[in-house]
Amino acid sequence: MYINTRLARTGLILLSTTAVINAFSVSQTQSPVGQASALPLTRLQSHPSSIIANLSSSSSTLLSPTEYENQHYTNAVATGERIRRAAMFSLTIGSIIRSYYSKFLELSLQKALPFNNHLTEEEVELTWNEQHAYGADTLSKTIMSMQGFYVKAAQIISSRPDSIPQEYADALSVFTDDNDPLPVKVIKEVIEKELLFQRGEKFDDVFEEFDEVPLGSASVAQVHHAVLTKKYGGGDVAVKVQRPSIEDKLMGDVANLKRIAKLFRELSVNLPVDYYAIFTELEEQLKDEFDFEVEAASMERMHKILTTDENGEKRESPVVTPRPIPALVSKRVLVMEFLKGVPLSRASDEMKRKGIAADDVEVKLFARKLLKSLTTAFGWSILESGFFHADAHPGNIFILDDGRIGLIDFGQVKQVNSDFREAVAKVILALDARKSDDNPDDLVRIGTYAAGLGIELKDDVPAHGHAVMAMWLFDGSVETYPDGYDESEMSPNSPLKAMKDFPKDIVLLARSTVLVKGMAKRFGIRWSLSQEWAPIAKRVLKSNTEHIVEGSSQGTKLFRLKSWGKQKATKVVNYLPGPIKKRVLSAVLHHQESSDAKLRTMIV
Repeated sequence: MYINTRLARTGLILLSTTAVINAFSVSQTQSPVGQASALPLTRLQSHPSSIIANLSSSSSTLLSPTEYENQHYTNAVATGERIRRAAMFSLTIGSIIRSYYSKFLELSLQKALPFNNHLTEEEVELTWNEQHAYGADTLSKTIMSMQGFYVKAAQIISSRPDSIPQEYADALSVFTDDNDPLPVKVIKEVIEKELLFQRGEKFDDVFEEFDEVPLGSASVAQVHHAVLTKKYGGGDVAVKVQRPSIEDKLMGDVANLKRIAKLFRELSVNLPVDYYAIFTELEEQLKDEFDFEVEAASMERMHKILTTDENGEKRESPVVTPRPIPALVSKRVLVMEFLKGVPLSRASDEMKRKGIAADDVEVKLFARKLLKSLTTAFGWSILESGFFHADAHPGNIFILDDGRIGLIDFGQVKQVNSDFREAVAKVILALDARKSDDNPDDLVRIGTYAAGLGIELKDDVPAHGHAVMAMWLFDGSVETYPDGYDESEMSPNSPLKAMKDFPKDIVLLARSTVLVKGMAKRFGIRWSLSQEWAPIAKRVLKSNTEHIVEGSSQGTKLFRLKSWGKQKATKVVNYLPGPIKKRVLSAVLHHQESSDAKLRTMIV
């Protein structure tokens, strides 16, 4: 049974790794590397060769490539190239699955033979770890050679090592924001032809300085630091330049992955959710990511949402978002304000470079600040406007030099309607008001509201599935789920397994909520989104408009006063001698942890 479940788990890992679905399905338990799961992928175990054959043959019926509106600097990816990419990826996945199946047969035979020296559990664990290392290395090399959407998936997945074997997490962590940079000559050519040509300007007319080494190089675009000329106001900017041919390549990759997911669906492979439905939603969201004029409009809208409340009152944004330079935006080039700092994906290396320990009191306090900032930003945007950042991951979250949190890359955003926002707000308040995690009346009330999110459950699942799904989405402080549910999506008792399908509006919302929960898990902080969002949800659901306006005005003044006080206090603390500063920060951290514990005790 142990070997069977390990093979089943790995089959799921391979699909999950190649599928960006893992971006929203963060495991909430830190499992030992290689821990067995009882998830039955019976079709995968029984007929691996047929699956491999189907994966390989599926590449011959791809969609025809989309044509670029403008091809004066690049040619679209040819149909033959798309078929080659699909075949290469499918064959790689097939060979990895086959290697796991062979290892399964080998270990099963050793166990079945009489008078054979059976392996100990530790030896079996080591054998599977070696197999993981082989599979991870093979997958990583394939993604490295193919680039495209596979890199984007790897970037997201590598940020959540709690849900995949450590070997895969380590191998995929190389796909950060420094991947396969384009030569600066190509970047400048794109800028000249996509931004400057029609304006009749030369490169030096706009840019006084332009760094040849990119700030980051991701799957869709490459970003460089530059300094504008006086004609355009001077100052530091970030220049985002789209990779040539990338739209056709990435959309082709998504089509390939959709076919693989559809194949697993048709073969009745028992997966946690319908990956095909997930990819369909992600495919729709990706279409706007290639139009930087749309992204610039999204940046401006998000800035307004975060700096202005629903009554038009100004407020301090919990995160810093760059704004576009209006005169310097085209479909494939976007010039924006420059945020000086490091992405969260590099924070660990930066800490090591500065000799800062992970358990340092300042690090713990900053972790709480980071969670609070992101939680508030997502809460305001999701609940108040329904318009939110849909591609948040450690490469898009910045730790700025002045200590603030930055949020970049608004190529993927999501708009949900008012009915959905209201449904989410009701779920949040029901979760926040519960007396305990297993109180029957509370579970019924939470479940009733959660059903309003469009979540449908299978017929034969344990009771209160809707309520548990709401906990999984919005409350990372829950230690034990009711009715035998398990918070890990790899478990057969995962609430995800109880779902009939995943509503499309939940897909990208969940990427935001589970990102915050996963980060809290990594920092060792029990964090409840429902608790943090409850005041926002109450405000959104209030029916007395006059009361909202009056309360908001007073609240805004109080918020500004608190913000001013925090800024002054921070400056004072920073000037304190080291030992005294550490004692003050330790006291602040103890106060925050005690407050959180008191609130959790009220629920339990």
